[in-house]
Amino acid sequence: MLTLEPRLFLRLFTWLSPAFPTGAYAYSQGLEWAVAAGWVRDGESLGAWLDVLLEDGSAWNDALLLRAAHRAARAGDRAELGEIAALAHALSPARERREESRAQGDAFARAAAPWGMAWDADMPPSLPVVFGAFTAGRGVAEDAAVLGYLQALIANLVSAGVRLIPLGQSAGLAVLTGREAAILSTAERSCVADPLAALGGAAFLTDIAAMAHETQETRLFRS
Repeated sequence: MLTLEPRLFLRLFTWLSPAFPTGAYAYSQGLEWAVAAGWVRDGESLGAWLDVLLEDGSAWNDALLLRAAHRAARAGDRAELGEIAALAHALSPARERREESRAQGDAFARAAAPWGMAWDADMPPSLPVVFGAFTAGRGVAEDAAVLGYLQALIANLVSAGVRLIPLGQSAGLAVLTGREAAILSTAERSCVADPLAALGGAAFLTDIAAMAHETQETRLFRS
């Protein structure tokens, strides 16, 4: 059972809010290209796309990297945290995906300064790593940090889908509600896995979409 002190609940909601200035609304992780290509065209196909991300794609790997960073930060192991940050940076499957994670991680670190966030400039600021280290340092339980991160990630991509397909708000909320089981499953699987040993996936079409987006002529999103 997840438990957090009330003040930490408030802070976690703030850090994961769409209003927190990380620029998440500007990114789609290749979803824009998938819509243009006809791979994602309605609520059902959007839900299937997101399920792949959670089961075998970027969301799965983000959960693992977040856990690894959270544990390294709790242990005060700066060298290990630096290696995790470098690994996260190197594992990005496309240039825009790497820049997305780096830019959001850097923005999160700057926005979280009022809570005492100080990110080492020598470490690439990959978002799940920055968020994992930061929440560990502020006493947020690892499981709560992972679950909140995954919910925020999928909610942001649903919002992108609502604008791109387009979907109505009610249809978008139905897609988000339908991902609850997959979000919980990914959080639970990542909890019992060895984070760095379990990194990897099989979401090839999502990676191809992220790469193809780099040369898409008409774009609303940065990735």
